[in-house]
Amino acid sequence: MFCCFFVTASVFAKPNFIKVNGYDVEYEIAGSGKHTVFLEAGGSAGLSDWEPVFEKLAKEARIIRYSRIGNGGSTQLRKNYSSEEYANEALMLLEALHVEKPIVYIAHSYGAYIARRFAATYPEWVSALMLIEPASEHDIDIMRQIDLAKAEKEIAQVKLDDMVNGMSNQYLDFWAKRPLPDYPQIPDIPVTVIASVKKYKNPPLLFFTDAGRKMWGELHSAWAESFPQGKAVLTDKSYHYPQNDEPDRVVQEVIDLLGRIQD
Repeated sequence: MFCCFFVTASVFAKPNFIKVNGYDVEYEIAGSGKHTVFLEAGGSAGLSDWEPVFEKLAKEARIIRYSRIGNGGSTQLRKNYSSEEYANEALMLLEALHVEKPIVYIAHSYGAYIARRFAATYPEWVSALMLIEPASEHDIDIMRQIDLAKAEKEIAQVKLDDMVNGMSNQYLDFWAKRPLPDYPQIPDIPVTVIASVKKYKNPPLLFFTDAGRKMWGELHSAWAESFPQGKAVLTDKSYHYPQNDEPDRVVQEVIDLLGRIQD
């Protein structure tokens, strides 16, 4: 538990809008304090991805959440985005908001692609990193290790489903890069990964089988713990949305992460 004095926001403002790269971006800022926490939503989610924890986090630090272009209340846009483009627009947003670096970057699901890319590309901007149920280019590797033939069929169908859904914002990262990228190099900063190993009664894919859950936990534990200041948190109490199912635990892990940042 870190010992800093924080002023809690008593009124939480409605989302505001600001121009980024020529588009309207929806954002909300609440709380105040020593640290600025930047929340990156998953998949096609907007800033509501963080609803269960937003006000609680704002009691601990200055919190910024937003909807990426094409998501939430931001300008709707059909375009294949890559994590590199999203990371660049995240930087534009921070600069437009006159945020002083560095930030504590917290990301969920696909947002982890963006956060990792951002931390590797703009290391001076990130003082700590938290990935919650991070999407990984190694998801399909896990499936192939369990049952190669079945995995290839399931992967082919998932890819088709992604394409049917239109301009998927994951398309360029999962399917259009050859070879698939590995985790980019990130500076020695405090890192926390929260990953679910909760078992499914009827797993829809090999990835969600007991073997897949075990390998998923091992993958992210190894990555987090490869950092000198890394920490892996495995949960069997929620599936893909710990911030919904275990909001108090997520908030406590954020507090712990903030306490590990060195001045």
